[in-house]
Amino acid sequence: MSTSSTAEPVITSYAKAPAKPVTVGGSTFAYRELGPREEIPVVFFVHLAATLDNWDPRIVDAIAKTRRVITFDQLGVGGSSGQVPDTLEEAADDAYRFITRGLGFAKIDIFSFSMGGMIAQDLVVTHPGLVRKLVLTGTGPRGGKDIDKVVGVTYGDIFRSVITRSDPKEFLFFNRDAAGKKAGKAFVKRLKERTVDRDRPMSNKGFGRQLKAIQRFGRSVPSDLSVITQPTLIANGDNDRMVPSVLSEDLHQRIAGSQLIIYPNSGHGGVFQYWEKFAPVAAAFLNN
Repeated sequence: MSTSSTAEPVITSYAKAPAKPVTVGGSTFAYRELGPREEIPVVFFVHLAATLDNWDPRIVDAIAKTRRVITFDQLGVGGSSGQVPDTLEEAADDAYRFITRGLGFAKIDIFSFSMGGMIAQDLVVTHPGLVRKLVLTGTGPRGGKDIDKVVGVTYGDIFRSVITRSDPKEFLFFNRDAAGKKAGKAFVKRLKERTVDRDRPMSNKGFGRQLKAIQRFGRSVPSDLSVITQPTLIANGDNDRMVPSVLSEDLHQRIAGSQLIIYPNSGHGGVFQYWEKFAPVAAAFLNN
């Protein structure tokens, strides 16, 4: 009986992707992988306060039909060891160790959202040879105008969510009109489709450290994004209160040849509100 990897069934549902640990130099990273095996995977970089359980399965599954997808917890988050680093540059260094030494990949594609897109930019600027294609959603550049205001916006919306007994993401990611409220509830429901082997929740301490790291990123000297020559897809909603939508346009202007999609009547989570349109576009971009 064959025991080769070709005999293994290909998992294409994020709800069923096994959680795995890998240890690199004393640090243990929790990750999941799904989709067909290949030399160049798509590595997902997640948002503030998020664990492995915070990726929209509709987007992951659409990409995993034809690509190897890897999601992971940064250090100090979920099932990974250690503590959240002080800066996003350090988070990018941790990701580099995880990808190259932990998993042994020399080339990857990136799908990122929000804080994950900031870390992804730092990774590409420092290690341009590692990344082949780049998807940046709901994010902005280092030193971007008003990124450092994320702390006030985040705590304000968390307070509102507690009062209404809602998930904070319904406020932070979506407009508070009828369409936004409906999309927010649907998104939160999708995140609960995985019922077994769920990740550990984000700690309050780690959350606070991430917020401070984003604040530092927003107040830093801008990176030279002209070094990003990889094919890049940028997407956002037109009313992003967390990472202002104008910063997606800023990224588009600074990354030569990039594509920009702005979804109407949507916020920070525009790509999740419009997943039916966005998921096939992202999958096609990463497949070409």
